[in-house]
Amino acid sequence: MSSIDSDSVDLNSDVGESFGNWSFGDDAAIISSVSSVNVACAFHAGDPSTIRATCTAAAAAGVTVGAHPGYRDLAGFGRRFIDMEPGHLTDEVIYQIGALQALAAVAGTRVSYVKPHGALYNTIAHDEVQAQAVVDAIRAVDPSLPVMVLPDSEIQRLADRAGLRTVVEAFADRAYNFDGSLVSRSRPGAVLLHPDAVTEQALRLAGDRQVRTVDGSLLTVTAESICLHGDTPGAVALAGAVRSALQDAGIPIRSFV
Repeated sequence: MSSIDSDSVDLNSDVGESFGNWSFGDDAAIISSVSSVNVACAFHAGDPSTIRATCTAAAAAGVTVGAHPGYRDLAGFGRRFIDMEPGHLTDEVIYQIGALQALAAVAGTRVSYVKPHGALYNTIAHDEVQAQAVVDAIRAVDPSLPVMVLPDSEIQRLADRAGLRTVVEAFADRAYNFDGSLVSRSRPGAVLLHPDAVTEQALRLAGDRQVRTVDGSLLTVTAESICLHGDTPGAVALAGAVRSALQDAGIPIRSFV
C-alpha cells in the first residue's frame, strides 16, 4: 500500500433503526465515530420517536443527517426487492424524505443528503426505471440534495444527467466483486467482521483510492464517503477502530456537505 495522503474523508453509517420496543444498534456510540448518519425513514426500520431522538443526538454531536429511504418492508428490513410502479416508488421516497425533514427540523438539524437503503440501493445501481424514480423523488423534494451512489452505477448516471450532486461512496465492511459491485449478503464473507480487515480496507479506500476484490485484484474507487454499517456485529468497535486508524494516518474525518 502506498503512502496515505491528507485528503479528508466522510464516514457514514446507518442509524435510527430501532422500532417500538425493539432496540437495534447503539446509535449514540456510532454517531460519536462518524461524520454523517443515514437515518432510517420508518419504511424498512425506525419509527417517529426513534427518528426524532436520532436526529437530536446527531445535531448535538454536529454530525450531518441524511435520509435513508427504502422499500416498504419492515419484515425484511428493506433487503428484499419490490417490483414497484415507478410513480408509486417516487411518491414513497418523497414521503420518507419529507417525514425525516420534519422530524430533523424539530430536532434542530436538517436533511442534507439522500442515501437509499438496502435492496433499493442495490436495485437502482443497475435498474434504470427505479433509478429514475428515485431521481425524480429527490428533484421534487429538493434538487440541491446530494445522493450517495455506487460508482459507475445507473443512479449516478441519471442523477448526474438531472443535475443532482452525486457522492460516490465505498464500504469498509463489505466484500467487493471484481466488477465493483458488492458481494451478495447471501454469500459467506460478504460482510467483513474482523477489525483488521475493516480498518485495512478503510485505509486503502481513503489513502490509495482502491479496494481489494474477492479475486485478489485491486480496483480503483474514488469515493467521497466510506460507509460502516450500523447493524454489523461489533459495529461500534469497528467504527471506533476505523476512526482511530484514519486519524493516526493523518486523514481528517469530515462530512462532504
